[in-house]
Amino acid sequence: MDKQLNHYLQQTLPTQQEWVLQLEEQAKQDQIPIMDSVSIHFLMQLILLKKPKRILEVGAAIGYSALRMNEAYSEADIVTIERDEPRYLQALKNIANQNRQEKIHVIHDDALVVMEQFVRDGERFDLIFIDAAKGQYKRFFDLASQLVIDEGLIITDNVLFRGYVAGDDTEDIPKRFRTMVEKLRMYNAFIMNHPDFTSSIIPIGDGVAVSEYLGGQNVGQR
Repeated sequence: MDKQLNHYLQQTLPTQQEWVLQLEEQAKQDQIPIMDSVSIHFLMQLILLKKPKRILEVGAAIGYSALRMNEAYSEADIVTIERDEPRYLQALKNIANQNRQEKIHVIHDDALVVMEQFVRDGERFDLIFIDAAKGQYKRFFDLASQLVIDEGLIITDNVLFRGYVAGDDTEDIPKRFRTMVEKLRMYNAFIMNHPDFTSSIIPIGDGVAVSEYLGGQNVGQR
């Protein structure tokens, strides 16, 4: 997004609580990517409007997004998955510091393994937030589509990835990102044309996709 416009949007945000600023500073110092302030505010607004009973987050990191989602709607039960042990431990600590461990359950495992088990167990979630390995987004979405309730939301972060997905010249993309960018392009086309979902890509932060499950002909088989 245009830097001037993004700066303006950041300036319009309400003043954050001290614990939020501390977590943002912790992520910055440890070079742990978290959702930017404009995008997380948008996610919180969606949660406030939807009031989901159960939320699944793919990619806990240090627990920042889970805590912000809890801040938006404290009645929601949140399950968040993190496979990296240091980040998992940080998430546990940060969530405990805010006394939200009764509402936020952190699982230390591979998200694909956990989600596959959830499918077998017949688990259902009102909202699923995907913010993990971008090369695995389609696999995450395929599993999430089996876990989300009718009219539930699947939200995916980083779908525009620094604007590279919109570029016409592959040479402008650093080599280390080219495969991932191509996968993101395919992912975006996949969700935008998915017969069971209606999706929009919002050009804020690093790009946020919002997909609503419509039900469709396979509802009776779920």
